Amino acid sequence: MPQLNPNPWFSIMLLSWITFSLILQPKISMFIPTNPPLNKTHTTTKTTPWTWPWT
Repeated sequence: MPQLNPNPWFSIMLLSWITFSLILQPKISMFIPTNPPLNKTHTTTKTTPWTWPWT
């Protein structure tokens, strides 16, 4: 059964994960978010309960 042969696909998967882990992940993690969540204030909204006509 050729789909169980991991010869070409395992090496491709391993190479892609190594590329992602060593090259792309540090570059992506260096970005600074433009809207950090710590600067936002939490606003609470007043909700009123729904009155059902049949109760």
